[in-house]
Amino acid sequence: MDGLGGGLANVDVSRLSDADKQQLQQFAINEGQKARIQSSIHSLTDTCFRKCIPAGTIKNGKLDKYEEPCMRQCVDRFLDANIVVLRELERLRQ
Repeated sequence: MDGLGGGLANVDVSRLSDADKQQLQQFAINEGQKARIQSSIHSLTDTCFRKCIPAGTIKNGKLDKYEEPCMRQCVDRFLDANIVVLRELERLRQ
């Protein structure tokens, strides 16, 4: 493995400068946030798909006239709920 991931396994973190340690910590935080977002999107997709699209009903790779609005509304409600939660968390933080 010649990529970045293979080389990082051999890095002695104690030899990094404080600035480099801070950058590495921020990178790890950012990657964790990306993973949580991806997990939420996967969960949303799975939930809405199971709710709106009965097994085996997709034809020609397209949603029918009932499935498409159901998926759109499902995603919209999920996003609305997330916005409400984020606003409340922000309010509690202040």
